[in-house]
Amino acid sequence: MPRSDGSGPVTERELGVALLGLGNVGAGVVKLIAENAEAIAGRVGARLAVRAIAVRAAAKKRLVEVDPALLTSDLNATIDRDDVDIVVELIGGTTEAKKAILRAIDRGKHVVTANKAVLAEHGREIFAAAAAKGVDVYYEAAVCGGVPVIRVLREGLASDRIEELHGIVNGTSNYILSTMTAAGTPFAEVLREAQALGYAEADPALDVGGGDAAHKLAILAMLCFGTHVDVSKVFTEGIDKLDPVDFANAARFGYVVKPLVIGKDHGPERGIELRVHPALVPARWLLADVTGAKNALYVTSYALGPSMYYGAGAGMLPTAMAVVSDMIEIARNDWAAGAGARLRQRHPPLADKPLLPMSEIRTKYYLRFAVADRPGVLGQLTTVLGAHGVSIAQVVQDTAPTARGATAVAGAPVAEVFVVTHEAREGDVQAALAEIAKLAFAVAPARLIRIAG
Repeated sequence: MPRSDGSGPVTERELGVALLGLGNVGAGVVKLIAENAEAIAGRVGARLAVRAIAVRAAAKKRLVEVDPALLTSDLNATIDRDDVDIVVELIGGTTEAKKAILRAIDRGKHVVTANKAVLAEHGREIFAAAAAKGVDVYYEAAVCGGVPVIRVLREGLASDRIEELHGIVNGTSNYILSTMTAAGTPFAEVLREAQALGYAEADPALDVGGGDAAHKLAILAMLCFGTHVDVSKVFTEGIDKLDPVDFANAARFGYVVKPLVIGKDHGPERGIELRVHPALVPARWLLADVTGAKNALYVTSYALGPSMYYGAGAGMLPTAMAVVSDMIEIARNDWAAGAGARLRQRHPPLADKPLLPMSEIRTKYYLRFAVADRPGVLGQLTTVLGAHGVSIAQVVQDTAPTARGATAVAGAPVAEVFVVTHEAREGDVQAALAEIAKLAFAVAPARLIRIAG
């Protein structure tokens, strides 16, 4: 707000900022605000001023130097300060973060957060509270880090109708699968490497199990399809069961394995399709070239058609850039020259739309079978698949170099059969696999990877 000592003209306008948390992203926010102060002030006609930073341990060594007087362990007092206009929530988790965000809103503060979990699980309550108090909640950094996908969906495609999306939104999973593709290394070994390099947490379950991506998909569904999502009902499958042989066969059939989030709007009668799982994507598709820890979102909309947004999905400065950009947007809303009235951020109207059951989705499939290597087995496999309406596009049989945990049947060696299907219904494919699992020649559970794109 404008500041004056009462004896002269109003000094340069300032927007007071309170940071909740000073970890990796918080340090990046402090760094960007300090280093880009003049550019920010020039763009919005106001200076961002950090008034207080709430931390758990004030004496802890930080990634960036800050005035010790700014540090406090009193979260509520930090939020309640009269000279704070924006509260930036960077503490993570859901319980304390939700309390802090709702308190800030109740005190009339704008909120910026990078917390996808709290928005995915409590977004309905948070956005309703913000609307009632007339304040903004911005969250560009919550999905794809520094890639401005939230702004694109909320503003750039506001006049369009989004029909479907495919995204790589978890850098840890993408790094692991990219490395497995390039080196043919087993999952456990690549995970250890990712942890050593800092790409994966000591407990990587949320990343490799798909939970992190599911939270992000829930936020994307809100923006793309105008619906609240119960994250617990989103089909979620991790990447930890993939074997090097699947990557080799993906290449054989012209595909690359990627960790995807997928969303499609099937209309009011069928509902919204949302799923998180590894998938084979065509090697010629743009998403196949998104490697390492990068993120990308491939959107298909009615007017524009396909478009893709790509970049760094994590990291101190890319994520901090998204956070500071949100603060700049709030400053523009409040003090845009000649606006006459505040430009309020508007969230799309949200409805409770049904989720399409996973059994009803239709896609192509890659299937891997470990079977007894004897005459007639391939014919039996194809017969069962056909009886369930699953049509085969390609099939290859190899003698298994190892049994992969399978046991030979009646002395017969083990073979592996690799199948790519035409588009089929998930429920029919699962029924066929359940029937095959009961047959005498099946020596290990079948492996299924869906095909996208």
